[in-house]
Amino acid sequence: MIRSPNPFAQEPRYELITRVLRSNIQRGNLPEGLVLLEGPIAAVMQTSRVPVQSALRHLMAEGLVHRFEGRGYLVGPEGRNILPVRRDIREFALDIPEAMDDALQTRGTWRHVYEEVEEQVASCQIFGEFRIIETELSEYLGVSRTVARDVLARLQERGLIRKSATSHWIAGPLTARTVREKFELRSIMEPAALRLAAPFIRYAEVENLLEMIDSGSMISSESLSDALMDFCIAQAPNTTLVEMIRGNRLLLSSVNRALTALGLPNDEATIDQYRTLLDLIARHPIDSAAEYLRDHVEIMAQRNLARMKIVAVITEAGAFAPYLALQ
Repeated sequence: MIRSPNPFAQEPRYELITRVLRSNIQRGNLPEGLVLLEGPIAAVMQTSRVPVQSALRHLMAEGLVHRFEGRGYLVGPEGRNILPVRRDIREFALDIPEAMDDALQTRGTWRHVYEEVEEQVASCQIFGEFRIIETELSEYLGVSRTVARDVLARLQERGLIRKSATSHWIAGPLTARTVREKFELRSIMEPAALRLAAPFIRYAEVENLLEMIDSGSMISSESLSDALMDFCIAQAPNTTLVEMIRGNRLLLSSVNRALTALGLPNDEATIDQYRTLLDLIARHPIDSAAEYLRDHVEIMAQRNLARMKIVAVITEAGAFAPYLALQ
C-alpha cells in the first residue's frame, strides 16, 4: 500500500506550531488567561524557540493572544482585564492531529535546529563580518558535524553566508547597499504578488487587524509585516514568487528584530501606514493598495537605513552565539 503524502510536510515549522496553538485556543483546550511561554511550547513541539516566537507573533496578529506586563503572552484578546493563569502548557491535553505531529517530528535532524541558527546568523550581520566556526556550531547545538554542515549548506543556499577564499564560513557584513537592493526587490515583487493574491486574500483576518489597530492594541510593526505577508501577499497562487519574497524578506526581518532588541521603540508612523494599507486592501481597490505598498516599502527602506546608522555608535552590541567570531 502506498502511503499518501503528508499535506503538512512542506509547511514551515512556525506555521505548524501556529496551527496547533490556534486550534487548541479556539477549542478551549488552552483556557483564556493562560500564560504562553516560548520555552515550554518549544519543549512540547520538540523545536527551538525561534519558530515558537514567530507562531506567537502570528497569533497576536490574529487577536488570539496578547502581550501583558509579565513574560510571555496571555491567551485571549486584549482589553478584557484577563487575569494571568500560570500553569505549564504540558499539563493540558493538546490536540495535535497525527499528520501534523508527524510533520513536526519526522523532519531531518538539521531542520530541528536550523531556524534558531538562521535567526542568529541573520541578525548578527548588522554588527560586522563574522566567521562561523563549524566545530563550535556542532557543540552549541549538541549535534554531529554532519548535521552542522547541513545547516550551513542551507544557510549558503539562502544567501545568508558564503565561503571565503580560505574555505571559512562567513556571514556579513550587512551594508547599506545590500539593504537598499533588498528593499528595491521588495518594491517590485510584493505589489505584483498582492495583485495576484487579490481573489484569495484572507479578508476577515485583514478586518481583524484593522480592529486591533483602531482599538489601540499593543501590536508591533514586525507583527503587522508578518501578517501582511501571511494573510495577503503569500496568498498569491505563484508559489515561486512567494518563496522569492520570503527569502528576500528574511535578512531584513532579522535585522529589524535585532535593532528592536537593542531598545529601539515601535515606529508609530509605520503602524499608521500599515493601517492605511490594510484599509485599502479591505476595501478591495487592489491596484491602489499595490501602489501604496510600493511607496510604503520605499519609505521603509529609508527608515531602516537610518536605524542601522545607530549601530555605528553602539560600543557594546551584546553577546553573540559562541560559534560566531567577529572578524
